[in-house]
Amino acid sequence: MNRYLTPLFFSLLLLATHIAYAQKKDRPNILFVLADDWGYPHAGAYGDPVVKTPGFDRIAKNGVLFTNAYCAAPSCTPSRAAMLTGLYPHRLQQGVNLWGFLPSEFPTFPQLLKEAGYVVGSEGKGWGPGNYQAGGYHHNPAGPQVQYREFFRNLPADQPFCFWYGSNDPHRSYVEGSGASAGLAANKVKVPSFLPDVPVTRNDMLDYYYEVQRFDNVLDKILTLLDSLGRLENTLIVVTSDNGIPFPRAKANVYDGGARLPLAVCWAGRIKGDHVFDGFVNLVDIAATFLDAAGIEPPAVMDGKSLLPVLTRVATSHRSEVFIERERHARARAGNIGYPVRAVRTKEFLYVRNLKPDRWPAGNPDAESIQGIYGDIDKGPSKAFLVKQQPEPFTTLALHKRPAEELYDLRYDPHQLKNVAADKNYAAALAALREKVDSWMLDTKDPRRNGGGAEIELYPYFGPKK
Repeated sequence: MNRYLTPLFFSLLLLATHIAYAQKKDRPNILFVLADDWGYPHAGAYGDPVVKTPGFDRIAKNGVLFTNAYCAAPSCTPSRAAMLTGLYPHRLQQGVNLWGFLPSEFPTFPQLLKEAGYVVGSEGKGWGPGNYQAGGYHHNPAGPQVQYREFFRNLPADQPFCFWYGSNDPHRSYVEGSGASAGLAANKVKVPSFLPDVPVTRNDMLDYYYEVQRFDNVLDKILTLLDSLGRLENTLIVVTSDNGIPFPRAKANVYDGGARLPLAVCWAGRIKGDHVFDGFVNLVDIAATFLDAAGIEPPAVMDGKSLLPVLTRVATSHRSEVFIERERHARARAGNIGYPVRAVRTKEFLYVRNLKPDRWPAGNPDAESIQGIYGDIDKGPSKAFLVKQQPEPFTTLALHKRPAEELYDLRYDPHQLKNVAADKNYAAALAALREKVDSWMLDTKDPRRNGGGAEIELYPYFGPKK
C-alpha cells in the first residue's frame, strides 16, 4: 500500500484502525502540558543553576528525562500541528505556516481519542496561532476549551481523559526586571554562546526564567489537584515546549537554540522513574505515543514513532537523527514570503539547507512588522541591543543572510557558530548529510523538493498585518 495516502483515505483508515480498540479497558489518562517558547536546558532537572522548576523536575524524577528532544518546526503553529497529527509540517498543506490553518482532513490525537471513548478537553493555547475555523474546525484542534479545575473535578469515573494544558509562558512580552524582582541572580545566568554576554542579555534571560517558573508553578498545581482527586495513578503525563527561546538566532531557527526542547514523561505504575534518555526524539512522535498508550495502533502513514518502547525500557534507541524544517514564520518580508529551511541533526553534525538564501533569515531590515524590523525575531531588550549596537559576531549570526548550506561539527562546535560547509575536510560528511535530507524530502513528498513549493508562499495568513 502507498504510504502516502490522500487525506480522505487517511482519515477513513485511522477511523477503522481505532474502532476495534474503543472499548479497551485500563487505558491510561493522558495529560499533555505544553509551554510556549521554552528551550533546553532551562530546568532544574537539566542542572540549570538559576531557574527553579519543581513541577517539571517531579515528572523527570518519577519518569524519563529526555536530553535530545526536538520540535519538527521551530515555530508555534507548525510545531503544534506536527504534535497533533504525527505528520511533518510540510505534509499538512496550509498547516506548515505560522498564522495559517490546519485542514480538518488530517486527524488529530484528541479527535481519535475522543472517538475511542476518551473525555477530551483543553485550556490555554492549543493549536495556533491561526484560524482553526478556516480549517473546518468548530473548536481548537487541541480540544474544547475548559478550565482544568472544572474539567478534572467533573470527570466521569468510568472514562479515561485526555487533557491539553497550553501555557502562554514563557512567550514574550516580558515585564522588564521581573526576574530580578523575583530574586533570580543575573550573575549565575549561562548566556547562550550565540548571544552577547552583556547585562541587557542577562536581565532579559532572567525575565524569561521568571516566566518559565510561572509556567512550572501551574504545572505543579495541576499535579497537586490530580493527586488530591486520586487521578495521578495510570495517567501518562508529557511536559514539553513547542519551540526554543524567543531570542535572536533561537526561535524560528533550526539551530539547537530554536529546536532543542525540554521533555519529561511519567506514567505512575507503568514506567520506572529516575531515567535519562539521551537518544533523539522528534515531537512529531507525540501523537503516536498517545495512541499507542491508549491501545490504538499508530497508523503506518504517521511520521511519528511511539515512545512507549523507550519509556518502558524495551528499547535503548529511538532515532539516529531528527529532521527539522521551517517555512513562513511572522509577516517579516515584502510579499509576506517565508524563509524555507530543511535540516538534519545527528549526534556529530547539524546540516542546514537554506532553500532561499537570497532572503533575509530573520526578516527584512527595512520591513516593519508587529515585531519591528527583522520581524522573525520577537521584540525585546536582547533584539533591541543587537539591532542598535551591532556587536559581532552576534549580528552576523542572527541577522545577516546565510549561504545555501551550513554544516556544524558538534564535536568541536556544540553551539553551532562556525559553518564548515565550505571546508574540504568535511566534504564526505556534507555529501552524506545532503543525501539524508534529499531522501527525507523525497520519501515524505516534500513540496519543496526539486525546487518546488511555490504554493506555500500563497497560503493565507491570518495574523497581524503589521
